[in-house]
Amino acid sequence: MTNEELVLELLPDEYWWGGRTADGRSMPYGSSLFSVDLATDLGGNQACPLLISSKGRYVWSGEPFAFAFERSHLKVIGPGPLIQGEGYETLRGAYGYASRTFFPPVPSIPEELLFTAPQYNLWIELLYEPTQEKVLQYAGDVLAHGMPPGVIMIDDNWHEPYGTWTFHCGRFPDPGRMVQELHAMGFKVMLWVCPFVSPDSLTFRRLEPTGILLKDRSGRTAIRKWWNGCSAVLDCTNPQAVRWIHEQLEALQRDYGIDGFKFDAGDPEFYEPDDLSYVPGTTRNGHCEAWARIGLSYPLNEYRACWKLAGQPLAQRLKDKNHEWEGNGLDSLIPDGLAQGLLGYAYTCPDMIGGGQYESFSVDRLDPELFVRYAQCSALFPMMQFSAAPWRVLDEEYLRYCIEAARLHARFGSEILELAKAASVTGEPILRHMAYEFPGEGMEAVQDQFMLGSRLLVAPVVTRGARARQVMFPAGTWAGDDGSVVVGPANLLIDVPLGRLPWYRKQ
Repeated sequence: MTNEELVLELLPDEYWWGGRTADGRSMPYGSSLFSVDLATDLGGNQACPLLISSKGRYVWSGEPFAFAFERSHLKVIGPGPLIQGEGYETLRGAYGYASRTFFPPVPSIPEELLFTAPQYNLWIELLYEPTQEKVLQYAGDVLAHGMPPGVIMIDDNWHEPYGTWTFHCGRFPDPGRMVQELHAMGFKVMLWVCPFVSPDSLTFRRLEPTGILLKDRSGRTAIRKWWNGCSAVLDCTNPQAVRWIHEQLEALQRDYGIDGFKFDAGDPEFYEPDDLSYVPGTTRNGHCEAWARIGLSYPLNEYRACWKLAGQPLAQRLKDKNHEWEGNGLDSLIPDGLAQGLLGYAYTCPDMIGGGQYESFSVDRLDPELFVRYAQCSALFPMMQFSAAPWRVLDEEYLRYCIEAARLHARFGSEILELAKAASVTGEPILRHMAYEFPGEGMEAVQDQFMLGSRLLVAPVVTRGARARQVMFPAGTWAGDDGSVVVGPANLLIDVPLGRLPWYRKQ
């Protein structure tokens, strides 16, 4: 296949966004050198073949492309066709046209409880040792500490070998009763699943002759190394494989009352360009997309990896973050969340509070201030997700601030839900870049504050030890959480004691 090449001269004061969510801290592009290949640079989690500009220009392709911002121009190379448009004046104008044309929104949203209450993922707290007793204890502790019930996610190793999606009888002796108790407490229940099948399992021996497992270039069943071993992989381009996984998940719903599923893995890195799949020529990104399509049958879903499918009712959690202030930590939540929205993934969730990368997270190295600021930064995202139990790792003062953040999210839940419903019609992000809402006001480089919808400006603290921060206010009158009133445009230094998440509503 012959590649196409597109070269655009950068306009004065032009800024660009797009490509991969995980590159949010490098956005906006245009002021420095940057390059990535969406087909071969595979560490980006959610991605979309879209670039959009503050000057109302866009580039789109149905296939993964490579792009490079050089000193005076943008170069895009891909299998094509590469579609370029201009004349839409602003970032919002370019995004709106791209959304309507290339990934129009589906008029439905993920499960409402994902937006209206905090989520509780048991990964950091339980790792590979979840049990029925521990799950119920965690849920009870949520309520005992005055936090709102929400979706509870039972993570990896609740099951028999990978691909055998039945409860481990030793760890979960009566899963039906457990789910009933969780429902009675006000929780909905998700289970972790992945597209892998343990090769030394009875399930593997049954599935291999059916042809629904991915084959490598030699025609043998592909065995792929991933973060927890070596496994075969479902070929989700095969309708029979799709039917099989749906049968497993629907049995869990029918037999135990499970409400939904966390669809992990499916990252492009677990596939090879020359794999032999049911649909010939499927790219690594295409396999990622095929796994993501499985979740469209379940309103209560979560993904951490996705290719295309912008505008679809899929909850998209950011890439696993470290327990750190800078690098792949707290400082990346807002830039990556903004990038996610501008790629068409409106139903965004930051990573687990405190960080979901368990190798970097331990009580010995826990920074309680960082934990609190993580919770505050997440509180007015469309979704927020706890994992490590704040009542276990924090003292009374820091715990109180996290509980306040959880309650704040619940307090704004109905407003966030209305924004989600609007996104399902308009395609607009829920979490919005300042430049999206206020073009021409010099907001393009702002990465540490955001708009929730069109009226709520949120300015979390993402710097260690900060008790004051600068906030850029656009034109208009802004009423603050602290009772202050600011008339913009203005750039003000505000007080941010540890217990405060600053937010301002446009009057």
